[in-house]
Amino acid sequence: MSDKIQQTDIPETEERWLESAKVLSQALPYMKRNAGETIVIKYGGHAMGDPAMAKLFAHDIVLLRQVGSNPIVVHGGGPQIGAMLDRLNIKTDFVDGLRVTDKETVEVVEMVLSGSINKKIVSDINEAGGFAVGLSGKDGNLILADKLRRKKRDTDSNIERIFD
Repeated sequence: MSDKIQQTDIPETEERWLESAKVLSQALPYMKRNAGETIVIKYGGHAMGDPAMAKLFAHDIVLLRQVGSNPIVVHGGGPQIGAMLDRLNIKTDFVDGLRVTDKETVEVVEMVLSGSINKKIVSDINEAGGFAVGLSGKDGNLILADKLRRKKRDTDSNIERIFD
């Protein structure tokens, strides 16, 4: 891992450096306290939409590692999944804010999360001077889950639907 964060693609202004110094001085006690600790960071799909913010995020992950923390990034990708499903003309339903995923949709979700988003995050962190490796929850059964079954009652007809 590089000892310095590369500052390519990030504007180097006096104002930015002053703000960084202020943030760093406020963060120092937390950084000392969390040295050696594993920190899990949720990186949402909406936050990934801005390329400049993605680069800043990657630099922040590298900084966390440089001050002794062990960052783990867990990412989403809802907007990116939705965009790909639209491109492929695959219609999906949502029940209580959760996507109902059939087999075809699951394949697209895995393709977007593992094949696109994960690779981009790893690339951004590595370009920022870090060393990142991307894993899927399916790799080595890293994450095991039970299928969620939902029931929803249609208020107009009082018919119950089971989403499987």
